[in-house]
Amino acid sequence: MGLRLLACLFHLPTAVIYGSLSLFVSILHNVFLLYYVDTFVSVYKIDKLSFWIGETVFLIWNSLNDPLFGWLSDRVFLSTQQAGAEISSPEVVLKRLRALSHNGPLFAISFLSFWVSWAHPGLQFLLCLCMYDSFLTMVDLHHNALLADLAVSAKDRTSLNFYCSLFSAIGSLSVFMSYAVWNKEDFFSFRIFCVLLALCSIVGFTLSTQLLRQRFQADGKAKWDQESTLKELYIEKLSVPQEKRITLAEYLQQLSRHRNFLWFVCVNLIQVFHCHFNSNFFPLFLEHLLSDQISVSTGSFLLGVSYIAPHLNNLYFLSLCRHYGVYAVVQGLFFLKLALSVVMFLAGPDQVYLLCIFIASNRVFTEGTCKLLNLVVTDLVDEDLVLNRRKQAASALLFGMVALVTKPGQTFAPLIGTWLLCEYTGYDIFQRNPLNNVVSAQPKLEPAMALEPTLRQGCFYLLVFVPIACALLQLLSWSQFSLHGKRLQVVKAQRQSLTQGQAPEVKTI
Repeated sequence: MGLRLLACLFHLPTAVIYGSLSLFVSILHNVFLLYYVDTFVSVYKIDKLSFWIGETVFLIWNSLNDPLFGWLSDRVFLSTQQAGAEISSPEVVLKRLRALSHNGPLFAISFLSFWVSWAHPGLQFLLCLCMYDSFLTMVDLHHNALLADLAVSAKDRTSLNFYCSLFSAIGSLSVFMSYAVWNKEDFFSFRIFCVLLALCSIVGFTLSTQLLRQRFQADGKAKWDQESTLKELYIEKLSVPQEKRITLAEYLQQLSRHRNFLWFVCVNLIQVFHCHFNSNFFPLFLEHLLSDQISVSTGSFLLGVSYIAPHLNNLYFLSLCRHYGVYAVVQGLFFLKLALSVVMFLAGPDQVYLLCIFIASNRVFTEGTCKLLNLVVTDLVDEDLVLNRRKQAASALLFGMVALVTKPGQTFAPLIGTWLLCEYTGYDIFQRNPLNNVVSAQPKLEPAMALEPTLRQGCFYLLVFVPIACALLQLLSWSQFSLHGKRLQVVKAQRQSLTQGQAPEVKTI
């Protein structure tokens, strides 16, 4: 039975094994997003100053580590391509798989550091965030880079992204299971649950990367034998200098002239901000807009659906991308976000069922758009390679440069959200009894219950005006993005012509 299972694993398609890596990230990362703030604020009792210091340092490190790790990984590829130079090889894929096999288990171990109090809350908050994000960045960079390295055509990349979404949806089930063991007063069951999740992730990363490495090592050996023969036949040509290395400053100058890259990072910065705003304030919206209108089980159902539905919905979005292209689908989602927000604003906060649908759908469509934007980055990798005639597509580095500009949105989301809510209502999440602040700011004759609608109204305005503002800014920026239609076809054709003769792609493995 065990041998039969191993045989089945060895014969799995490459796209399936690649997509399974998303499972071993999502089972941990969804739990992290949902509980890390509540753990430090409600369980470890972190003070407001330490929280802001931790988030500020995290903002800086979170932005810098992506391009730093990307540069360390891909700087050897930043050379000028000459006629006949090699563009890609199995060794590039093997390099990324080795990085995933090392950093995946370390990412799982860093996840565990949040759930045991081992230092002062402020210090632990800072160290845990930076350590966790470092390993998550390494995993994300190389996993996303493989999306550009394994395939060139839009169809093949869509297939890879399909399996990523499918396995991410399965990984989101950890949110449902975590709800059963989450207890602020007794943390033991939740800690055991997190240890089990981390063990599953470690085993999964080790097994998946090993399977992929064995597959590409065979391709790499065949490619090496072929190259050795060619070197013997064309030894005189190879004696001519083939490449010129460029510096980081020169690379940044090239990016500054890459018009589509600049417009894309504007769109993606807003999208990252909106995604994390929804994640951070989803429980708050449920508590103050719907807690007295729906049951606890309905609230937990909405919470779980909001994590699983984006990945399932993304499967449908990817099918639309095959027919209409990524650009048109993303533009349609921006228009849909704007329309739904305007309708919700006109309906008001008293339409309970409409409010439930909007809170869930807002997160579903926003997260779905985030997943699709990775496909746009892979197109930018192609355009960067063609425009600058690189020896090899520096996919991890370009993903890192995108993150340099867009990841600050992760930190801005909770900071701007809590600031707006505090300014409008006086509600401060760091106060042990925050509603007292609201009461004290009003005339003493006014009862406390009469002030609750002010907090409810503030949450409602945050809920509808943030997506309206985001959608308008994104539509404006997205209209300037030109890497679609005929322009994209030309870029794809040029990269395909450059990659002829290289190792088989996903579609032929």
